[in-house]
Amino acid sequence: MRFLLEVSLDDEASAKDPAGELGRILRYWAGNLRHYALAPGDESAIYDSEYREVGRWRVEGQAE
Repeated sequence: MRFLLEVSLDDEASAKDPAGELGRILRYWAGNLRHYALAPGDESAIYDSEYREVGRWRVEGQAE
């Protein structure tokens, strides 16, 4: 499988502390992944600390 995660750090919250905001996002989603089967087609929006959508993750079939 291939796990893809894309986050845009272009908004105000990210501009103040981009490393801190990205770290928070990664910690949150790493802990949250246990709620998913991680089967191809699984996906979810990613939100920043102000609950604005800043990206998505998704699972695809085998990488080539």
